[in-house]
Formats: sequence, C-alpha cells, structure tokens
Amino acid sequence: MFYIILLQAGLSIVSNASVFPGCSLCYNLHIDTLISNKEDAAVIKDALKEAEGRMLSAITALDEDLSGIRTGRASPALVEKIPVEYYGTAVPLIQLATISVPEARSLLIRPFDPTTIKHIEKGILASELGLTPNNDGKVIRLNLPPLTEERRRDLAKVVHNRVEESRVSIRNVRRDVIKDLKEFEHEKLISEDDLKHGEEELQKLTDRMITQVDEVGERKQKEIMEV
Repeated sequence: MFYIILLQAGLSIVSNASVFPGCSLCYNLHIDTLISNKEDAAVIKDALKEAEGRMLSAITALDEDLSGIRTGRASPALVEKIPVEYYGTAVPLIQLATISVPEARSLLIRPFDPTTIKHIEKGILASELGLTPNNDGKVIRLNLPPLTEERRRDLAKVVHNRVEESRVSIRNVRRDVIKDLKEFEHEKLISEDDLKHGEEELQKLTDRMITQVDEVGERKQKEIMEV
C-alpha cells in the first residue's frame, strides 16, 4: 500500500511508513550519515521531502482516478465523484446521497433530497460508465452487467495508460528536483559530492515510488480481469 499524505494545518501524516523504506525519516538519517555538514544535509533533505510529497500526490491521484474505472464488482467509488448539476453548480455525487452495495453487482443511491434524483440520473447517464439508472422516486438503483472479455481488455489498456502517465509525472518530479540540486551546487549551497549523494538518494526514492505506481496499477488490472 502506498502512503496517504494529509496536509492539514501544515502537518504531514504518513500511513504505513513502517513498510516503506523510503520514508522521510529513513532518508533523513541516511543523508545525515553521508553528509557531515548539517546545513548542506538540510538543503538536500528539504529537496527530497518536496520530491516525496509531489510523487505521493501523483500516486494518490492515480489511485483515485482508477477507482472510477468500472470492474466486475460494484463499488461506491465508481460513482462517488460523478459531477451532478445542483443549483447551477457541479457537485460530486457523494455530497448529495449515500451510496451502498446491496449486492455484488448493484449499487443503491439514496439522495438526501429526493428532488435531486433526476439530476443524479442525468449525471450518471452523462458519465463514461455506460450504466442506466432506475429509480422508485426515493432511491436510484444501478445494476452492473458482467464485463465482456473485449471490454476487460479495453479497460486494461486504459489502466496501463493511466499508470504510464503517473510514472511520467514522478519522473518529471525527479527532473525538477535534480535541476534544483544542481542550482544549489552552482550557488555553493552544497558541494559537488553532496550533489552526487542527493541525486543518488533521489533516484532511490524515484525507483520506490515507481514501484508503488506499478502495484496500484497491478491491483486494478487484477480487479478488471476477475470474472
């Protein structure tokens, strides 16, 4: 599992840090052993923290994106973020109704305000899910038919593309931070050796984050291919 970063009141809360050797504390300690000058070490650690935060944001975005891709199983995440027109504003469905899974292949949507049913149905029909909602005036039911083999292959390709986009995002972060480190070295904020150590640690962080991206994609691929 990857980390979930919650930025609230200036605090970073990291879950599952014990199973991820690339955590901030770990590379902080490692940098301290590589670089004796505390000021130089602090500059590099700050750059790595920035890289870690941006990379984790890319992974979180990927996971949220993939949660909206239909699999053979019903999940509230499938419809939670569908935009619904509500008093002239697009509002995520999750803010307008409770969503439950009464059966393995069905969703039950219960609007807080029954007058929004038609708006919610319109949002569902406009989505890429390809599902037809049914309502009894109080709740909306969505039945998920089994995915065909062809549809599974198409969705697997979509997941592959989204994963590749996330990899590119993480590599772009690495590129940006390397540029920053080189500027620090040019400005004599860190030494040439410090730059080398920083680049090595950044590469290790990048490799670990790419692994996390691949694991998120593999889990989704598995869900899609389950019959």
